[in-house]
Amino acid sequence: MKLNIYQKLHKAACEAGGVAKGKKVPGMHFNPLQHDEVQKVAMESLLNNGLYPICTYTNYVKETFIMVTCSMRIHDIEDPTSHVDIEGCSAMGNLDKFGTGNGMSYAKKYAFLNALNLKTGLDNDDGYKAKPFEEPKPTNKIPQQKPSGTAHASVDMDIDMNQVRDAIKSINDIYALRKFRKENPGLFDPNNNVRVYRQITDLYETHETQLNQQGVTQ
Repeated sequence: MKLNIYQKLHKAACEAGGVAKGKKVPGMHFNPLQHDEVQKVAMESLLNNGLYPICTYTNYVKETFIMVTCSMRIHDIEDPTSHVDIEGCSAMGNLDKFGTGNGMSYAKKYAFLNALNLKTGLDNDDGYKAKPFEEPKPTNKIPQQKPSGTAHASVDMDIDMNQVRDAIKSINDIYALRKFRKENPGLFDPNNNVRVYRQITDLYETHETQLNQQGVTQ
């Protein structure tokens, strides 16, 4: 018997079940829900049931942030006239080169969650009740991890870019910013990962310029 789109969506939701949250990072009271993990679970379930999502985005630029709204339309590939719309999933991003992309990722993540009513959590912990991550001794160092046995170009470092971005933007003193760079040499080494190096360097230099423009001199 041929299933209609709602029956397929119901079947996809049952098969998807839920998404495991990531590990906490210092200072977080919850386990983060990673975009890539949500998309992986959702797309596998949708595709296995003959459904395909297409997203369009609307951006609203404000004085201090950009608001990105995702409209997801899920198509029945066996019946091109049949679709389901998931509306109203929005997220904010900073007014920098990463802001729109970050907003799109967050908005799309929540569209997937809403479309399939995906369960989230970690060992029955909804995240909000999670115990705060024990604060380590104050430091500006960002955890970095290199695969063993290599130390040259194109090494894929395990770096949480959101954590790096938040760490840099939280610094409001030019001397503290330079200390951060000194304490985290691996983040600024192009031999580790060229793409990550460029992103972090651009972020660092932009923030350095902003601090200097605010009258914080050398």
